[in-house]
Amino acid sequence: MLLGGSRYLYPIIRKAHELGLYVITCDYLPNNDAHKFADKYVNVSIIDKEATLQAAKENEIDGIMSFACDPGVATAAYVAEKMGLPFQGSYEAVSILQDKGKFRQFLLDNGFNCPHAKSYTDKNAPYADVDYFTWPVIVKPVDSAGSKGVTKVDIPEELPEAIATALDNGHNGQFIIEDFLTFESYHSSADPFTVDGKIKYISYSDQLFDKDADNPYTPAFIIWPSTMKKEHQDYLTSEIQRLMDLLHMKTGIYNIESVVGKGGIPYIMEVSPRGGGCKIAELQEMSVGVNVIENEIRKAVDMPLLPIEEKPIEGHWCEMIVHARPGQEGVFEKMIIRDDIAKNNVRVIDMSTKPGDYVHPFTGANMALGDMFLQFPTRQALDESIEDTAKWLDIILKDNKDAE
Repeated sequence: MLLGGSRYLYPIIRKAHELGLYVITCDYLPNNDAHKFADKYVNVSIIDKEATLQAAKENEIDGIMSFACDPGVATAAYVAEKMGLPFQGSYEAVSILQDKGKFRQFLLDNGFNCPHAKSYTDKNAPYADVDYFTWPVIVKPVDSAGSKGVTKVDIPEELPEAIATALDNGHNGQFIIEDFLTFESYHSSADPFTVDGKIKYISYSDQLFDKDADNPYTPAFIIWPSTMKKEHQDYLTSEIQRLMDLLHMKTGIYNIESVVGKGGIPYIMEVSPRGGGCKIAELQEMSVGVNVIENEIRKAVDMPLLPIEEKPIEGHWCEMIVHARPGQEGVFEKMIIRDDIAKNNVRVIDMSTKPGDYVHPFTGANMALGDMFLQFPTRQALDESIEDTAKWLDIILKDNKDAE
């Protein structure tokens, strides 16, 4: 059973079918893309643990995943635990990882590097804590992903609007406030894999933002290999392994966000027991030959795992999240890529937006128009290309052509 129904499930369904598995997709939106490729669709809210468990029992499932679907991860862990199915960790451990407030507290309690952070349900409570934080701060829901509902706040007077935005984008009525970290290099995304709780593969990236986007805290480019110093990568890997040991994690894929803060302090920002929603696992397979997707499926149904062997990466790779430019909104007509880039550098184009679809401002990962994998011989060539994508990429909108 796969929770969710987005296009990010296509490679999971395809690989599961290759392995001879019967695939059931599950959410409350019957028109979601992935359902048409599954063998069966079940209409139930994936944040309703008991309803999902009942559906799982009725369908006698052998495994459950919430790949690239953050709202369903805790539910998947709950169902797996109740039915004795494989999962990355216990429901208790996964609940800590999936709740930003609980996770920050766990990090603090166990001596990990962690910014000042507190979670709240009372919209007025933060005003008693203004001296606790090092301003500016970030306000976000405790239970959302993809940078939805995230706002940078410079002064306490800006909190009400930011809190309202966070609550509008969450599910459980809680939000978190934490110090805004000034970082030394880049944020990093990774989709590592553990076997019996031990990290067998991890590859850090450089995660870049589009500073001019409507939400400048939504990742726009993810680049391999990372420019992060080896000493910082080694430190983060050691701390992530310590986290896995403390939570008694088992086997599976994770989506991990990390950053090296000012002064060279590495922070683990997020750890979610699922594949990332930016096709990270697919790019990792293409660039370094590690098939974590198939291993995650095999783990879910207790099949033998494939050997995890990393190959040297050839060139410099970038996953570009295709998105509207600032002020750009209207009906999508087409995308035009300059010929030399299309021929020499583009490796994969996966557009979720079709002609006639309405293009919204890039306020979160859910407003992406699609994904593009690019490969360049040098990091300099890659950086020059993404510094101003308007030089080689046009998003043509029927109602707003002049915006390009």
